Amino acid sequence: MSTPVPAPRRFVALGDSFTEGVGDDHPTYPNGVRGWADRVAEELARHEPELRYANLAVRGRLLRDVVAEQLAPAVAARPDLVTLYAGGNDLMRPRVDVDALAELLDAAVAELAAAGATVVLFTGVDGVADPLFRRMRGRTAIYNEHTRVIAARHGALLVDMWAMRELRDRRMWAADRIHLNAHGHATVARAVLAVLGAEHRIPGVELGPRSELSAAERRARNLRWAREHAAPWIGRRLRGQSSGDAVRPKRPTPLPVEWSRPAAEDAATAR
Repeated sequence: MSTPVPAPRRFVALGDSFTEGVGDDHPTYPNGVRGWADRVAEELARHEPELRYANLAVRGRLLRDVVAEQLAPAVAARPDLVTLYAGGNDLMRPRVDVDALAELLDAAVAELAAAGATVVLFTGVDGVADPLFRRMRGRTAIYNEHTRVIAARHGALLVDMWAMRELRDRRMWAADRIHLNAHGHATVARAVLAVLGAEHRIPGVELGPRSELSAAERRARNLRWAREHAAPWIGRRLRGQSSGDAVRPKRPTPLPVEWSRPAAEDAATAR
């Protein structure tokens, strides 16, 4: 566990679907998703009941969108803790200038740090085990190196998801193979709380041995994925649409963390 960060009183989460919580469906949470950031806020609120939490993340946003739409409201909220991950959607585009992305991220982190916030950044996951993400592994690795340098430059904390080998397991991912499921989000929440040095009650995820699929089963699953997830995603790209076009931030202003799920529910997620 890291050296504990002073208990935050105002926590703002910035980013895209990863931070919004897409893939971790939960009907009682705003936007119908829970996610790692909500879990982190709940655990932090156990130690600081006066915690105020805002989540400005919106699915489908590119890094430039996150900076343009979320940075100023975040600074205005006077947070003492900010999490920021964006750029994953950029890296999935056919063409991307990774160095330009890094410059934009660097400027955003500099502004947040200058405002007095503890900033938490993330590296991207190593997609070596997935055919889709394996193709963008090189550009993700370069962006990760930029992120590490930016974190060191501005004194930000870093959650190194590239090094989290458990996230290579497809059972940590939703059916679309792009977003983490409840297991994955719980795992990331534990990692964030670890770099903050915060005690928590989120149990580790135990998935057990992987089942072996036959070639026919793999083909059937891949065809179903292509039909139900890949084709609609490609269609949106061709139409110039985003999954987040009609979505608003789930917690646009810092508010008390009013919900508190029992440990039993998280324990069920871990099984």
